[in-house]
Amino acid sequence: MRAGIWLIGARGSVATTSVVGALALRAGLAEPVGCVTAHPDLDSAALPDFCDLYFGGHDVATVPLAKKAEQLAAAGVVPARLVQALGAELAEVDADLRPAPEAATQAATAEAIARDLMRFRTRHRLDRVVVVNVASTEAAAPPHPAHAGLDALSAALNGPGTVLPASSLYAYAAFTAGCGYVDFTPSTGARLPALAELAAHRGLPYAGHDGKTGETLLKSVLAPMFAMRNLAVRSWSGVNLLGGGDGATLVDPGANAAKSASKQRVLRETLGYAPAGDTRIDYVADIGDFKTAWDLVTFAGFLGTGMCLQFTWQGCDSALAAPLVLDLARITLAAHEAGHTGPLESLAFFFKDPMGDVDHALPAQWEALRGYLAGLGGGR
Repeated sequence: MRAGIWLIGARGSVATTSVVGALALRAGLAEPVGCVTAHPDLDSAALPDFCDLYFGGHDVATVPLAKKAEQLAAAGVVPARLVQALGAELAEVDADLRPAPEAATQAATAEAIARDLMRFRTRHRLDRVVVVNVASTEAAAPPHPAHAGLDALSAALNGPGTVLPASSLYAYAAFTAGCGYVDFTPSTGARLPALAELAAHRGLPYAGHDGKTGETLLKSVLAPMFAMRNLAVRSWSGVNLLGGGDGATLVDPGANAAKSASKQRVLRETLGYAPAGDTRIDYVADIGDFKTAWDLVTFAGFLGTGMCLQFTWQGCDSALAAPLVLDLARITLAAHEAGHTGPLESLAFFFKDPMGDVDHALPAQWEALRGYLAGLGGGR
């Protein structure tokens, strides 16, 4: 299968790291460390090969992709040797990146996005295209009457004003163009009734939300431990220090609230109750694309004896996220090829705030993912 990955926020750190990584894997210059789909239990013949992936995207930024990759190399995110070796390939991808469209109405903007997607598909003779949102986090979208039904939404988009947040407008355009959609952010994306209706009508799969790369990944391992041991978690508080563009975006209170809410869901649904405490996210410009999370968990054991657990997670956000972006794109492309439609709940393993009524314990999510990939088509 010749497949396309269209990145929203294509010149950002996560998107650039994803492209550099995919090109390096295609050239045999790197190993797929961090790619879940490279695990022996998950590798499937149904997934498109890295050699068959083509990249394009939209962004409001104009910095050349190779220049962004050089900046990431200087920051220690990607190896400089790969950026130097892949200059020609990065230039080819850069030729497929477009300015984010903006028209008089949201309907016209969606049409422009869809045209870019269809031209990309035609230019590279692609069998399938998936749109992946790795743009900045949005504030939660307020309710709008047009969100409830496709006819009302289509009519409203032709009028003035903002009916859909950007992430949802891209989902609308993706579905209109016959593409699957993945939201790696906590933004609204395809999580609206009207968009679910459109995806079902077009027979398209979609997945989301908010990639699980660090602190929440640990929560999804540790919270089931407390639940299975029948220990009472009294409080769970976390402090997240982020740099880079993601951290700068989360200075906005609305975006910060959306991200924090996404990170807390795993505790409530795994433990069966919400312990005291919350998650705080602070911006520290000096740490760049790296992040630190510190958590304090207080819990009660036998006879009410109080105890606590503390952990620190330090990592490079883009290097943690990029292989998951490639995983999700490949799986969604394969799901589309297999005729699967609607929300891909079996991909909950990848998300903080997954779609559907799913188990939030990581081992259960792993088994659901393994079973899903096995059903797509046997091992290699």
